[in-house]
Amino acid sequence: MSRRIAVSVSLAAVALVAIAFAAWTALGAFGPEPTDVPTIEARQGPFVRRVWADGNLEAAEATTLGPPPMVREPMRIAWLATDGTAVAAGDVVIRFDPTDMEEQLRQGRNDEATAESRIEQTSVRQEGAARNLERDARMAAVELDYAREFHSRDEQIFSRIEIVESEIDQALATERKAFAETELAIRGDLARVELELLALERRKAELQIDRAAKNLQQLEVRAPHAGIFTLKETWGRIPEVGQVVWGGNAVAEIPRLDEMQAKVYVLEADAGGLAPGIPARVWLDAHPDRVQDATVASVDALAQPRNRRVPVQYFAVVLALPETDPGSMKPGQRVQATLVLDEREDALTVPRQAVFEHEGETVVWVRRGEGFEPVPVELGPSGLGLQVIESGLEAGARVALRDPTRPVTPEAEADAPPAGAGGGPGASR
Repeated sequence: MSRRIAVSVSLAAVALVAIAFAAWTALGAFGPEPTDVPTIEARQGPFVRRVWADGNLEAAEATTLGPPPMVREPMRIAWLATDGTAVAAGDVVIRFDPTDMEEQLRQGRNDEATAESRIEQTSVRQEGAARNLERDARMAAVELDYAREFHSRDEQIFSRIEIVESEIDQALATERKAFAETELAIRGDLARVELELLALERRKAELQIDRAAKNLQQLEVRAPHAGIFTLKETWGRIPEVGQVVWGGNAVAEIPRLDEMQAKVYVLEADAGGLAPGIPARVWLDAHPDRVQDATVASVDALAQPRNRRVPVQYFAVVLALPETDPGSMKPGQRVQATLVLDEREDALTVPRQAVFEHEGETVVWVRRGEGFEPVPVELGPSGLGLQVIESGLEAGARVALRDPTRPVTPEAEADAPPAGAGGGPGASR
């Protein structure tokens, strides 16, 4: 009897274990129960996306200084005024090395003298050759006249051979005269072309002399107006003595201090929506308590590295400032700025971690009873840990802060956000 009771108890225990296993599997034994997934409520309200940028003050207008634009040769910097020096109108601020210009002037004068000498030699040679050819032509004309005058025609007086020889002499004299005249014309044309080429060489030398002389007169760059002499950085390099620059390159500038602007740099990854006209706030590192409202005046078309040795790309942005205080605002001062790239008074937002990819669609998992349903959504801008939902979701819906279809590993559980993550009230587990 006791043995029968023990068998019945064992069978009942096995049945209970099977029922428990089935329930465990049905409730998600290989993943967390829906009630263990943290959720938060989708909220309707104001949304602002800001980005941070830094840069420097610069003058809205500045006079650029460097080699004269018309100088086509490279020029080497021999002396520079000290960066940041106050200068008056007419002060020398840049000097260039005259060595190359003086060598060009010397070479131009040598080329001019050579061309003059060759022109003179060619003229003398041509005159002599022309006189010789003219003499040959006259001699040929005389021979032709003689041959015609004393042509042997009478067969009774002259033999047949003498008559033929006389005809040949007449034809030969005619050809000699024509050849001499033709050679005289050809030699004259060749000499004229040679003289024209030599004249071009002389003109080229004269232009080189003129250009070098003018360049020597432009070796000093003077300040066109009063201001602060500022060296202009190019590709992270400040101009220095000994550097070679070309005509039109900017070496320095003298800004006008009555109107300043801020040039800041925004990371390429944060520049979505960056455009002229958006608002910003600016403050100087030297005066962090003085915050000015500003407006984006322009944005570079292409992102570029700020330093050629660092490949990170930035968009250069010019901010128009409402006012300038010459006493505290100087070109080159470090500035900080925040730019408002997107601002909405009424936007539906969820935390970024509530957005997932599911079967090729962007979804949020919405709480439905005791489970979750993937709801496709259209995303808007994101910022400050929040994601704007343009369509597909209603305000007040509770969304999962992690994918409820995936099992929770100890590592994922440690990294999971706490209840109420997202910064808004109403979060629960």
